[in-house]
Amino acid sequence: MSGTPELKGRAARLARLFPAGRGRAARTPFVLLVVLLLGGGLIGLLMLNSALSAGAFRMDDLQKDTKNLTDEEQALQRDVDSYSAPDALERRARELGMVPGGDPAFLNPDGTVKGSPSPAPAAAAAPLVLAPEALRTTAPPAAPVLRATPSAAPALPATPSAAPALPATLTATPTPTPGR
Repeated sequence: MSGTPELKGRAARLARLFPAGRGRAARTPFVLLVVLLLGGGLIGLLMLNSALSAGAFRMDDLQKDTKNLTDEEQALQRDVDSYSAPDALERRARELGMVPGGDPAFLNPDGTVKGSPSPAPAAAAAPLVLAPEALRTTAPPAAPVLRATPSAAPALPATPSAAPALPATLTATPTPTPGR
Protein backbone atom coordinates (compact mmCIF):
# COMPACT_ATOMS: atom_id res chain seq x y z
CA MET A 1 0.00 0.00 0.00
CA SER A 2 1.12 3.44 -0.87
CA GLY A 3 -0.19 5.35 2.16
CA THR A 4 -2.65 7.56 0.31
CA PRO A 5 -6.30 6.56 0.25
CA GLU A 6 -7.72 5.70 -3.09
CA LEU A 7 -10.48 8.06 -4.26
CA LYS A 8 -13.51 6.96 -6.20
CA GLY A 9 -16.10 8.70 -8.25
CA ARG A 10 -16.56 12.39 -7.88
CA ALA A 11 -13.67 12.82 -5.44
CA ALA A 12 -11.29 11.23 -7.94
CA ARG A 13 -12.34 13.65 -10.67
CA LEU A 14 -11.78 16.63 -8.36
CA ALA A 15 -8.40 15.33 -7.27
CA ARG A 16 -7.25 15.21 -10.88
CA LEU A 17 -7.86 18.98 -11.19
CA PHE A 18 -5.24 19.78 -8.54
CA PRO A 19 -1.57 19.04 -9.16
CA ALA A 20 -0.21 15.97 -7.44
CA GLY A 21 2.57 17.74 -5.51
CA ARG A 22 2.70 21.15 -3.89
CA GLY A 23 5.11 23.42 -5.78
CA ARG A 24 7.18 25.78 -3.67
CA ALA A 25 8.62 27.46 -6.72
CA ALA A 26 5.21 28.92 -7.66
CA ARG A 27 4.86 30.62 -4.28
CA THR A 28 8.17 32.60 -4.47
CA PRO A 29 7.20 34.99 -7.32
CA PHE A 30 3.91 35.78 -5.60
CA VAL A 31 5.61 36.64 -2.30
CA LEU A 32 8.18 38.72 -4.16
CA LEU A 33 5.39 40.58 -6.00
CA VAL A 34 3.54 41.32 -2.75
CA VAL A 35 6.75 42.59 -1.08
CA LEU A 36 7.53 44.85 -4.06
CA LEU A 37 3.98 46.25 -4.11
CA LEU A 38 4.05 46.98 -0.39
CA GLY A 39 7.53 48.56 -0.62
CA GLY A 40 6.51 50.65 -3.63
CA GLY A 41 3.35 51.78 -1.84
CA LEU A 42 5.30 52.79 1.25
CA ILE A 43 7.86 54.73 -0.81
CA GLY A 44 5.05 56.43 -2.75
CA LEU A 45 3.30 57.31 0.52
CA LEU A 46 6.55 58.75 1.90
CA MET A 47 7.04 60.89 -1.22
CA LEU A 48 3.42 62.10 -1.09
CA ASN A 49 3.79 63.00 2.58
CA SER A 50 7.01 64.94 1.86
CA ALA A 51 5.36 66.84 -1.00
CA LEU A 52 2.37 67.73 1.18
CA SER A 53 4.58 68.99 4.02
CA ALA A 54 6.65 71.08 1.57
CA GLY A 55 3.41 72.52 0.17
CA ALA A 56 2.23 73.30 3.70
CA PHE A 57 5.45 75.24 4.41
CA ARG A 58 5.10 77.14 1.13
CA MET A 59 1.47 77.94 1.92
CA ASP A 60 2.47 79.22 5.37
CA ASP A 61 5.10 81.51 3.80
CA LEU A 62 2.59 82.80 1.25
CA GLN A 63 0.04 83.49 3.99
CA LYS A 64 2.64 85.52 5.91
CA ASP A 65 3.49 87.47 2.74
CA THR A 66 -0.20 88.07 2.10
CA LYS A 67 -0.68 89.37 5.64
CA ASN A 68 2.31 91.71 5.32
CA LEU A 69 1.13 93.03 1.96
CA THR A 70 -2.41 93.51 3.30
CA ASP A 71 -1.05 95.49 6.25
CA GLU A 72 1.04 97.64 3.88
CA GLU A 73 -1.96 98.22 1.61
CA GLN A 74 -4.08 99.30 4.57
CA ALA A 75 -1.37 101.71 5.75
CA LEU A 76 -1.11 103.21 2.26
CA GLN A 77 -4.90 103.50 2.05
CA ARG A 78 -4.92 105.35 5.39
CA ASP A 79 -2.29 107.75 3.99
CA VAL A 80 -4.34 108.34 0.85
CA ASP A 81 -7.48 108.91 2.92
CA SER A 82 -5.69 111.40 5.17
CA TYR A 83 -4.32 113.33 2.17
CA SER A 84 -7.66 113.39 0.39
CA ALA A 85 -9.70 114.56 3.39
CA PRO A 86 -11.39 117.93 2.72
CA ASP A 87 -9.59 119.74 5.55
CA ALA A 88 -6.20 118.43 4.40
CA LEU A 89 -6.92 119.48 0.81
CA GLU A 90 -7.97 122.95 1.95
CA ARG A 91 -4.82 123.32 4.09
CA ARG A 92 -2.59 122.23 1.16
CA ALA A 93 -4.38 124.61 -1.20
CA ARG A 94 -3.87 127.53 1.20
CA GLU A 95 -0.16 126.59 1.53
CA LEU A 96 0.07 126.85 -2.26
CA GLY A 97 -1.57 130.29 -2.15
CA MET A 98 -4.90 129.19 -3.59
CA VAL A 99 -8.16 130.87 -2.54
CA PRO A 100 -11.76 129.78 -2.94
CA GLY A 101 -13.19 130.77 -6.32
CA GLY A 102 -16.19 132.96 -6.95
CA ASP A 103 -19.53 131.88 -8.34
CA PRO A 104 -19.10 129.45 -11.22
CA ALA A 105 -20.64 129.63 -14.65
CA PHE A 106 -21.63 126.57 -16.65
CA LEU A 107 -21.68 126.06 -20.40
CA ASN A 108 -24.66 124.34 -21.95
CA PRO A 109 -24.17 122.02 -24.95
CA ASP A 110 -25.59 124.71 -27.25
CA GLY A 111 -22.92 127.22 -26.13
CA THR A 112 -25.05 129.39 -23.85
CA VAL A 113 -23.83 130.33 -20.39
CA LYS A 114 -25.81 129.32 -17.31
CA GLY A 115 -25.14 131.51 -14.24
CA SER A 116 -23.03 134.60 -13.90
CA PRO A 117 -19.34 134.15 -13.10
CA SER A 118 -17.74 136.27 -10.44
CA PRO A 119 -14.05 136.72 -9.70
CA ALA A 120 -12.37 135.25 -6.67
CA PRO A 121 -12.17 137.36 -3.50
CA ALA A 122 -9.63 140.19 -3.25
CA ALA A 123 -7.02 137.89 -1.68
CA ALA A 124 -6.74 136.21 -5.08
CA ALA A 125 -4.92 139.26 -6.47
CA ALA A 126 -1.69 137.91 -4.95
CA PRO A 127 0.33 135.96 -7.49
CA LEU A 128 -0.18 132.22 -7.46
CA VAL A 129 3.12 130.36 -7.31
CA LEU A 130 2.86 127.15 -9.31
CA ALA A 131 6.13 125.66 -7.97
CA PRO A 132 6.88 127.32 -4.60
CA GLU A 133 10.35 127.19 -3.13
CA ALA A 134 9.00 125.84 0.17
CA LEU A 135 7.85 122.61 -1.45
CA ARG A 136 11.14 121.91 -3.22
CA THR A 137 13.18 119.15 -1.58
CA THR A 138 15.80 118.74 -4.32
CA ALA A 139 18.07 121.09 -6.27
CA PRO A 140 16.47 124.14 -7.93
CA PRO A 141 14.92 123.48 -11.33
CA ALA A 142 16.75 124.36 -14.53
CA ALA A 143 13.76 126.31 -15.87
CA PRO A 144 12.53 129.51 -14.21
CA VAL A 145 9.61 129.34 -11.80
CA LEU A 146 6.33 130.29 -13.47
CA ARG A 147 4.00 132.68 -11.72
CA ALA A 148 0.40 133.21 -12.74
CA THR A 149 -0.54 136.83 -13.33
CA PRO A 150 -3.96 138.13 -14.30
CA SER A 151 -4.31 139.71 -17.72
CA ALA A 152 -7.25 140.99 -19.67
CA ALA A 153 -8.48 138.70 -22.42
CA PRO A 154 -10.39 139.92 -25.44
CA ALA A 155 -14.09 139.17 -25.30
CA LEU A 156 -15.19 136.51 -27.76
CA PRO A 157 -18.67 136.49 -29.27
CA ALA A 158 -20.96 133.91 -27.72
CA THR A 159 -21.67 131.44 -30.51
CA PRO A 160 -22.50 127.75 -30.22
CA SER A 161 -19.05 126.83 -31.55
CA ALA A 162 -17.04 129.20 -29.33
CA ALA A 163 -16.96 129.27 -25.54
CA PRO A 164 -17.77 132.62 -23.88
CA ALA A 165 -14.88 134.55 -22.35
CA LEU A 166 -14.52 134.87 -18.61
CA PRO A 167 -13.87 138.32 -17.12
CA ALA A 168 -10.13 137.65 -16.60
CA THR A 169 -7.82 134.80 -17.46
CA LEU A 170 -4.52 133.70 -15.98
CA THR A 171 -1.41 133.60 -18.10
CA ALA A 172 1.93 132.20 -17.01
CA THR A 173 4.89 134.56 -17.09
CA PRO A 174 8.41 133.44 -16.18
CA THR A 175 10.04 135.02 -13.16
CA PRO A 176 13.68 134.62 -12.15
CA THR A 177 14.40 132.10 -9.42
CA PRO A 178 16.01 133.45 -6.27
CA GLY A 179 19.62 132.51 -5.62
CA ARG A 180 20.81 132.50 -9.28
